[in-house]
Amino acid sequence: MTPVELREYIMGLAASAGFDRCGVARAEPIGRGDYVRRWLAEGRAGSMDYLHRNVGARLDPGEILPGARSVIVVALSYNQPPPDPPEDGRSRGRVAMYAWGDDYHEVIREKLRTMRDRMHAELVTPFETRICVDTAPVIERELAAAAGIGWIGKNTMVLSRKLGGYFFLGVMLTTLEIAADEPVVDHCGSCTACLEACPTQAFPAAYQMDASRCISYLTIEHRGDISKPFQEMMGDWVFGCDVCQEVCPFNRKAPATHEPRFAIREPGLRPALDDLLAWDDEDYRKKLSGSAMQRAKLEMLRRNARIAIENVARGRVSPPPQEVGHPPPVACP
Repeated sequence: MTPVELREYIMGLAASAGFDRCGVARAEPIGRGDYVRRWLAEGRAGSMDYLHRNVGARLDPGEILPGARSVIVVALSYNQPPPDPPEDGRSRGRVAMYAWGDDYHEVIREKLRTMRDRMHAELVTPFETRICVDTAPVIERELAAAAGIGWIGKNTMVLSRKLGGYFFLGVMLTTLEIAADEPVVDHCGSCTACLEACPTQAFPAAYQMDASRCISYLTIEHRGDISKPFQEMMGDWVFGCDVCQEVCPFNRKAPATHEPRFAIREPGLRPALDDLLAWDDEDYRKKLSGSAMQRAKLEMLRRNARIAIENVARGRVSPPPQEVGHPPPVACP
């Protein structure tokens, strides 16, 4: 097959595997390498020391798979409408949408392996691959932007006019020469809804994030104590945060996911805080088996629950998107 024919073949495989989007980028250094180095040097990774390792590979995917020529990037939506919260009078926390269902790592890895196995069975040309789903030092969002999946928005998330922002990314590096896609145009326009809505002011400027201030980082990645000022800004979030996604106009009409494994499972999107606080090791293992919420240790979830309990009691909770203190954002050009 020619590189163009290979691209069409890969697009078909991705669609048959159940992915919503697929794009191809060249296996070459990312375009914002200087920004990443500066971001790390300024301490914006917080206590995520692992991000300071293998920086060369993060900036150049070719270092991960010797001889790599192409990067296949896939996207899978997890968007779904939230059900009404239980009306039982109990204090409840909030979980980011990406963790409502089964662990996305396994779902995407399985689909990528299906693609890879078919490629090895059907292509005559010998080649090598490496599948990466948050398990290798690659910066998926940069590769996704290069592959035309979407553009990196002002909240530093990859956004798509068709899918919005609620989607997972997966990467397959390969030594195959595949025709690359072109990056898409940035459609954020003058909208600043995400920057204004962030409870912790984690965006020092458009297209920049200080992860050390982000609620997702504080509730999932940060292992130690959380300072009192940040505790008061965390609201009722106990795992992750969706505020900048909730106010994004591109998520207003985004299609719902078709992946059944992302259906809401225990503990759901609004766990009872006293239940969460009472979990022991067995509860943690049983209730979170196969869930992305296992990224946070039990003691971290208890810490988050204690903070949320106080915030709920004091009325410091995240309001619905339409009540976030600015007019609804208009569709951007």
